[in-house]
Amino acid sequence: MSDSQQKRIPILSRLSPPPGAVQPKHRVGRGIGSGWGKTAGKGQKGQKARGTMKRLGFQGGQMPLQRRLPKTGFNNIFATIYAPVNVGDLEIFEAGSVVDEAALRQARLVRGHAAGVKVLASGELDRKLTLKVNAISASAREKIEKAGGTVELLPRPHKGPRAAE
Repeated sequence: MSDSQQKRIPILSRLSPPPGAVQPKHRVGRGIGSGWGKTAGKGQKGQKARGTMKRLGFQGGQMPLQRRLPKTGFNNIFATIYAPVNVGDLEIFEAGSVVDEAALRQARLVRGHAAGVKVLASGELDRKLTLKVNAISASAREKIEKAGGTVELLPRPHKGPRAAE
């Protein structure tokens, strides 16, 4: 292989940063000739020059805002979080198709981590679809069945300390 052909092949060992991207390390406090000697760019005296800055959120001894505000609510670690999908969003599927979580993810209607899919009633549907989802609202089921479609509920994903029922 010629040199020009070999240079076109991307190999990790031949990678290098573009010219000017890598700058030498900026070392401060190394003599007056460097321009960054003596106070090393920190000015003179004071708390900021001594390297003892207070933690984030410190308000000079005043009770910090995060401690003045009341605590509210809690996070339910056993909550089942569904990815919501509206009935109107299902218009992108062809009539007679089977719509499950995989199809919804491929259509980019469901993203991220969720325990399952819940169909909500916002929007209208004018085609017959077969839905395989974990949860559905009563009015969404009504709209889908009115359009001639069917809904198959998948079992609720198990999450929590108790054995699956």
